[in-house]
Amino acid sequence: MSSSSRLTIKDIARLSGVGKSTVSRVLNNEGKVSQQTRERVEAVIREQGFIPSKSAQAMRGQSDKIIGIIVSRLDSPSENQSVRAILPLLYEQGYDSILMESLLRPELVAEHLRVLRQRNVDGIILFGFTGLRREVLSEWQEKMVVMVREYPGLSSVCYDDAGAVNLLMARLSQQGSGQIGYIGVAQNDETTGRLRYQAYLDACQRLAIAPQAALGDLSYQSGFSLAEQVITPETQAVICASDTIALGAMKYLQQQALSGVKIGSIGHTPLLSFLFPATLSVDLGYANAGAAAARQLVGLLNGEANIRQLTIPCKLD
Repeated sequence: MSSSSRLTIKDIARLSGVGKSTVSRVLNNEGKVSQQTRERVEAVIREQGFIPSKSAQAMRGQSDKIIGIIVSRLDSPSENQSVRAILPLLYEQGYDSILMESLLRPELVAEHLRVLRQRNVDGIILFGFTGLRREVLSEWQEKMVVMVREYPGLSSVCYDDAGAVNLLMARLSQQGSGQIGYIGVAQNDETTGRLRYQAYLDACQRLAIAPQAALGDLSYQSGFSLAEQVITPETQAVICASDTIALGAMKYLQQQALSGVKIGSIGHTPLLSFLFPATLSVDLGYANAGAAAARQLVGLLNGEANIRQLTIPCKLD
């Protein structure tokens, strides 16, 4: 052979005078191989500088030190911030990663988990979403960290959704805004939808503010169209459930030349801060959450951490 990188288990078997299954047993340090045969195969492996492929290692059940990361949307600014914090910490521990997208579809998550199981990955970081059932995840209990959502018996890293809304309501109220509207997401979404909207309603009750809200989806277009429903001549401020919604609402304000309405948002993404620096934006701690998830997963895999649920503190700059 001109290059050891071209060798396969079949080649090692031929050079050793044994079958492929015997070579696999030697590589996997399994029994049922005589000491003499084992030494002969190992000598050929050393002489040829043979390194088994990752796929062969996976077939034998050996770890490749690979972590699967399943995001909900590849174009999500918040999830991208988390992933950018996850990867360096995994690399430091010698792990590579496989990135997959669920598109918020439970059946895709199930398929991705099946593929990752076949690849014999060491662990998984999954960005959860409404409609994803715990039963799909249960077999990964000791090897998974779920972002955004809590599931019984699984490690999770979540955001303080209610706390973020409370920070914005308190700051806008302190600045003299007495009529504060809200543009959010349908309540079938547990976190961005129900939790944030309920926090707005609770804050309105505490502050004696009449709620003025509209719920849609996580898009610029939704923010733009719903702004027209929420903003009245009396409106002094509007809280948006995400920075994406806020960008749409800001475009509406620009088109209508409504410079007196303040916008508060949740996400603190660079694009919103760059285009509209005066916007109040709560940092949910996406990068901190990613780092926490990576550390928790590595701890689980090393036997140094127990299953636990973490909530990342938010802050208003």
